[in-house]
Amino acid sequence: MRHALYLATRYLARNKLTTGVLAAAIAVVLALPLGLRTLVRRADGHLRSRAASTPLLLGAKGSPVELVLNSLYFRRPVPPHLEYRQADQAAGSNLATPIPLYVRFHAGPDPIVGATLDYFTFRRLQVSEGGLMTRLGDCVLGAEVAGRRGLKPGDSVVSSPESAFSLAGVYPLKMRVTGVLAPSGTPDDRAIFVDVKTAWLIEGLAHGHRDLSSPEAAGAVLERKGNLVIGNASVVEYNEVTPENIASFHFHGDPDSFPITAVILVPRDQKAAALLLGRFENSAGPLQLVRPEKVIAGLMATVFRVQGYVAAALAAVAAATLAATALVFVLSIRLRRRQLQTMVRIGGARSRIAAVLVSEAALVLGTGALLAAGIVAVAGRFGAGAMERLLTGKL
Repeated sequence: MRHALYLATRYLARNKLTTGVLAAAIAVVLALPLGLRTLVRRADGHLRSRAASTPLLLGAKGSPVELVLNSLYFRRPVPPHLEYRQADQAAGSNLATPIPLYVRFHAGPDPIVGATLDYFTFRRLQVSEGGLMTRLGDCVLGAEVAGRRGLKPGDSVVSSPESAFSLAGVYPLKMRVTGVLAPSGTPDDRAIFVDVKTAWLIEGLAHGHRDLSSPEAAGAVLERKGNLVIGNASVVEYNEVTPENIASFHFHGDPDSFPITAVILVPRDQKAAALLLGRFENSAGPLQLVRPEKVIAGLMATVFRVQGYVAAALAAVAAATLAATALVFVLSIRLRRRQLQTMVRIGGARSRIAAVLVSEAALVLGTGALLAAGIVAVAGRFGAGAMERLLTGKL
């Protein structure tokens, strides 16, 4: 057998192009279904783990999938809003701890997540540099955001306008970075965290400007009516919160009526969870309460069904490719007929010649299988996160 392998390797080495093409074709047809299955299963594990760690999620009535993807993975589209006061109302008589979320804005490609400090405790997020937010206009960066942008505490991040043609007059907010989170292997690594009030500031529900009651601001006053001072168009709103101007920032309206996108409810026990679910089940009200784990399970069931159809199509392609490979081997043997006859004439046994041909086929198949295993391993190592982002961002 050793001599057969030697002759097979010498022949394949002499025909590098043909050998390489065949091995690559086999690698691709084997790696595609196996890689797809590996990626989907790993993404499924990540998604289910994130959902399972979130007991209940409250939001305005609409698509449960959009609500979960926006609240847990910070993906668009943005679900319908609910009012801030509904966070405490939904918790009932201390049945659960409410954690409001406002996930609407971005700073470049990175989502800005408005939340309370309870969110960091709930997700068990640790700060590796600096500290958490301490005032309006502060932000904390996920590990991946900080690493990609090269930012550290003391630097700043500017929010992006929702539309380049917006006429609302809401300026991008320059936010002070107070801390960087330790890597968690979750979507929190790819987010920028602010207080909910800072998210409202980005929306324009609050602003700060010069004190129009001071003598220095006389040129910016349009009209005075008792204690009411109306500024003219020269009044420019601050786009950064600093120690010098923070006292000038104020909200317009009742903050309890301001928007949030969801509320994470952490029930005190299973009985409290059942009571909360019963309260919203078949409710005609404007709110819905969902179990993220159940929503993601339904989503992944659909993904696995689609994967089954794709795998069936890939199996057909693989069968056709392997048949074509077999045809190449058969034609190669016919083209080498004189060579094989010479081997017989010089005393080579037919069984030995057959062993050489089998060795050639086995080496090509083995090389293709090794390449496929390498592709699957690399895809599993680096592609699971991309698959997770694809599933949460496109479905």
